[in-house]
Amino acid sequence: MKYHVHRKEVLPIVRGTHDTYAMLSTPQGCTNGCCAGISIHSTTDFPEPGVHQDQEGFCVLEGCGWAKVGDQLFALEPEIAFIVPANVPHSLKRSEESVPLKVFWFHAAKDM
Repeated sequence: MKYHVHRKEVLPIVRGTHDTYAMLSTPQGCTNGCCAGISIHSTTDFPEPGVHQDQEGFCVLEGCGWAKVGDQLFALEPEIAFIVPANVPHSLKRSEESVPLKVFWFHAAKDM
């Protein structure tokens, strides 16, 4: 089993508002829903919110923008990290004057 991967080895999942690279998942040994990757948000409008049955964490790598988590709205810039609780709608967008917003994300493993 190969426990590592480079982003250029992963095909993007194009969602219209952002590209997602699911970098760590079952092929690298993740189990019970644990996964991690990088998303690049180019749009300056909030997309339809995502909702997951597990919590999701984020860390901003590049760019500036905004996050909407439930009823909270807050600014994003490099080195800001945040968590989205399970079943809470969330979406991200870049600021108009910013380069694309690049974030690292992870889903925590589900309770066994």
